[in-house]
Amino acid sequence: MHPTLPSAPPRATALSERVPAPDLARGALLLFICLANVHVHLHARPAGLVGYPTAGSMSTWDRVVTFLQVTLVDARSFPMFSVLVGYGTWQLVRRHLDAGAQHDQARRLLRRRGWALLLIGALHGVLLFSGDIAGTYGVLLVLLAGTLAAPRTRGLVVLAVTGTVLAGALGALAAVPVPDDVQELADSSSRESVAGALLLRLAEWVPGTLTGPLVVFGAVAIGAIAARRGLLDDPARHRRTLLVAGAGGVALAALGGLPLALVTVGAWEPGSTTVVLAGVVHTVTGYAGGVGYAALAGLVVAAASRRGGPGAPGRALIALGRRSLSGYLAHSVVFAALLPASTLGLGAELGVAQASALAVGTWVLILLGALALERTGGRGPAEVLLRRLTYGRRR
Repeated sequence: MHPTLPSAPPRATALSERVPAPDLARGALLLFICLANVHVHLHARPAGLVGYPTAGSMSTWDRVVTFLQVTLVDARSFPMFSVLVGYGTWQLVRRHLDAGAQHDQARRLLRRRGWALLLIGALHGVLLFSGDIAGTYGVLLVLLAGTLAAPRTRGLVVLAVTGTVLAGALGALAAVPVPDDVQELADSSSRESVAGALLLRLAEWVPGTLTGPLVVFGAVAIGAIAARRGLLDDPARHRRTLLVAGAGGVALAALGGLPLALVTVGAWEPGSTTVVLAGVVHTVTGYAGGVGYAALAGLVVAAASRRGGPGAPGRALIALGRRSLSGYLAHSVVFAALLPASTLGLGAELGVAQASALAVGTWVLILLGALALERTGGRGPAEVLLRRLTYGRRR
């Protein structure tokens, strides 16, 4: 007979009991997610590298913003997201083990959570944004539950190394020049028919969700390893490690992002082989950036703890981080209402700089919504749904 889950699995962690550093990182990360995703909704213009319009179709401000985003945000936000997913996954497993569960029971819990995320991701991807990442993490939890819940970290180390190398190889694809016969950005965002856009989002979401784990599973493993060391649970204790990871990771990400950023904005025109190599460097150093940004969040919390706790900006970021899945879905609701041709169609009119300003404004609105929920002690609706799907109606 297979062992069953404990009759009383651990309750949802009270908001006041959550570790602040990962939540602060998630809250700040959502700004990067908004910035990284908004230009994907732009359409009706020539297609350039990594989802941006061609340099010749951009204004000076568009090129400045594109340069900064390719250097500091693109291929850095999702690795950071993945690191935090891995970190949170081990926190969930550890709470379950501390409550008396066995490792095989924790594995089954992770798989149920993975299936729940896959369902949420499918709805998000088909109805709102085919670049959904929730479904990708759902697939990873289903496939890697055994390794993520294993008592030893050997398997995680193998995944971290393999995943980083594989992500770099796949990063070459992002820098492959757009064929000449592709005249403009054309995807689900450019379809005027609501039904046509929905079907095309489905066609985009399925392969993206099946291949997405190949790009991020290494970062998830890195996050799980960091969680087992408690780097963000007690950042003051690990300050030196976080300082090295933060400063080194962000510096590597910035330097590694420069070549592809210069090519994307038309400031450098090397041969195609060099561009592909720039894509590899951009992706690999994005892993370093993801780790570095998460480490910086730990340093911020460690510094705040010496002053008696985070100030108002830090508390706002933590409030949003506690509801990060809801915030992630909310940004797609705003973008889907305003940008695609099947809705208001602003994606055909806004430049990259204007779209990025919209992304910042969207993030601020989501932040205010999270603060309103924080005052009432309420959880995010997506978090409530995820727990219901994971634990069932009785939880």
